[in-house]
Amino acid sequence: MNTTHLTAVQRQALQDALLARRAALDVQRNAHLAGQSRAAHAREVLLQDGDDAPQRDAERELDFDRTDRDATALAEVDQALQRLAQGSYGLCTVCAEPIDPARLQASPQAARCLRCETQHERGGSRPHSL
Repeated sequence: MNTTHLTAVQRQALQDALLARRAALDVQRNAHLAGQSRAAHAREVLLQDGDDAPQRDAERELDFDRTDRDATALAEVDQALQRLAQGSYGLCTVCAEPIDPARLQASPQAARCLRCETQHERGGSRPHSL
């Protein structure tokens, strides 16, 4: 597979965008975790005492959700960088059709074309047919 539908300039711009997004996510994650590992941070959050237990439970859930979202976003960027290195970046991971360059500009970590992403969000990830 190769990404011939993207020019070298487009690939470089998208790689730069992915690397910038990864750096920003790392900064955000490190600030949130205060330099701790994800597991150490989770343990600290669980051990925090408070007078308002239901409020603390809600805060913990939000904290865990944020940590999970950060980890997911980092994984998506890393997977996109891996596809870029392998030459399959910009091709839908479901149907192998080219992903619209405008979609990649808006979301450089996109792994699926718009049609397959819509199908995935509706609960099915079957490739579309011609």
